[in-house]
Amino acid sequence: MTTFWSLYVTVLTLGTIFALAWLLFATRRGQRSEATDEKVGHSFDGIEEYDNPLPKWWFMLFVATFIFALGYLALYPGLGNWKGLLPGYQEVTDGKPFANGQPGWTGVHQWEKEMAKADEKYGPIFAKYAAMPIEDVAKDPLALKMGGRLFASNCSVCHGSDAKGAYGFPNLTDADWRWGGATADIETTIKGGRHAAMPAWGEVLGDQGVHDVAAFVTTKLDGRKLPEGVTDEQVANGQKIFSTNCVACHGPEGKGTAAMGAPNLTHPAAFIYGSSFAQLQQTIRYGRQGQMPAQLERLGADQVHLLAAYVYSLSHGEGEKSAE
Repeated sequence: MTTFWSLYVTVLTLGTIFALAWLLFATRRGQRSEATDEKVGHSFDGIEEYDNPLPKWWFMLFVATFIFALGYLALYPGLGNWKGLLPGYQEVTDGKPFANGQPGWTGVHQWEKEMAKADEKYGPIFAKYAAMPIEDVAKDPLALKMGGRLFASNCSVCHGSDAKGAYGFPNLTDADWRWGGATADIETTIKGGRHAAMPAWGEVLGDQGVHDVAAFVTTKLDGRKLPEGVTDEQVANGQKIFSTNCVACHGPEGKGTAAMGAPNLTHPAAFIYGSSFAQLQQTIRYGRQGQMPAQLERLGADQVHLLAAYVYSLSHGEGEKSAE
């Protein structure tokens, strides 16, 4: 904020407060001190107002609001570029300035101080678990409780409080992992996120091609009965199309490729966007663009390590089966 606008805001704010205070005291000075039966001379719907002074408690309440406003503006920012006198907001901790390099209270500075306080208290605990292999952390009851709370705060909105997923979000309690279920793979996924890209094949294959590939995936890979109206010839054509266009990602047997995030089409859990014949055609025709956001910057490496251990435990029979 420039000096001009800083002064403008300051003068306008303080001027308004002092003008209102003057108005209050000036009005008070002109009032009679005793109660009276006289009316002010106007009425509304038969109701008339007595010409009595403002009650003292009400007057003092107005005065208290002025005192509070001035005290607040002295402690907190509110007068242009004024940073406030609130103690303890010159830096985050001893020798560590705020991220923006500026002193004084702000909501962001408040958050930075609270995070620094939390890091001081819980940092050693996170560091202890960060030095342990994920498999060992996944066997520690306290670590799992902490990981469960991290999951509930950061992951349950997509994967559900029971971690069993929802439409478009995978189930984390089974053994089907799009990007690999080893501890290192899980931690890498949480740290950097994932962006799956199932291309749209509608314009390439045409409606009949999309129909036939969906029929092949449904019957030959997923093992269900032929959908009504689907012929063996259409399934055979779908297999040819699959062998030409889909094996690069899903493999010749349809069991997926973890390095590419391509799911195993022989398991029902692969179809997070629905496994009905119509839903499969929708996926093949228009593609899918699922994204797992990166958590490293938000949580830090130590908390990601703890969270990875909790997620790992969900599908390996250790600890709790739902986030607390």
